[in-house]
Amino acid sequence: MPERASGEFWATLKPIANVFKPDAMPESYLANAPTEDDRYYVPISDTVSSRPLWISPQRNQWCDILMAKGAGLVNRHYHPHEVFAYTISGKWGYLEHDWVATAGDFVYETPGEGHTLVAYEHPDPMKVFFIVTGPLIWLDDDGQPDGYFDVHQYIALCRAHYEKVGIGADYVGQLFR
Repeated sequence: MPERASGEFWATLKPIANVFKPDAMPESYLANAPTEDDRYYVPISDTVSSRPLWISPQRNQWCDILMAKGAGLVNRHYHPHEVFAYTISGKWGYLEHDWVATAGDFVYETPGEGHTLVAYEHPDPMKVFFIVTGPLIWLDDDGQPDGYFDVHQYIALCRAHYEKVGIGADYVGQLFR
C-alpha cells in the first residue's frame, strides 16, 4: 500500500481495482538501486561490476547499474542492438569518442558501434544505469569479433556470484520479466 496522502490534490483518488491485464506479470521494484552494498554488484571484469535490476531471458535484454570504484575497463565490444545509458555518478567514456560522461549525462549507443568503455579516477564511483538489448560482441585489439556475452551468460554469472556472497543463486530469478 502506498504512503497515505497528506494534502496532495489527488488525495481522494482511489487506486485502479483491476491493475493487471490477464497474464501480465507484476512490476519489479528495487529500492536503492545504486546501493553501496558490494554484494549486489557482479564482477564482469577485474575493475567493473554490474548490479542487475531487470532481466528478460526471452528478449536477451537486461537493465543494470555498471560500477567501477576507480579506474575501470570493460572489454572492447560492440552491440548489434541499441543501448541506453544514464550516468548516476563518477566519470566514464569510450576511448573512441571525445565526450566524457558525468552525473546526469545520457548516452544512446547506436547498433553496430564498437567501443572500449573506460571509467576514470573520480571522487565518486562510476555508476551508470544501462538498458542493454542483445549480446555484447567482444572485440580484439583490431576490432575483430572475439567472443560474445549474452543474457544467458549474464544470468549464470549473477547466479554464481550471488551464491558465493550468500545472497543465494535464486535471487536473480526475481528480476526476470
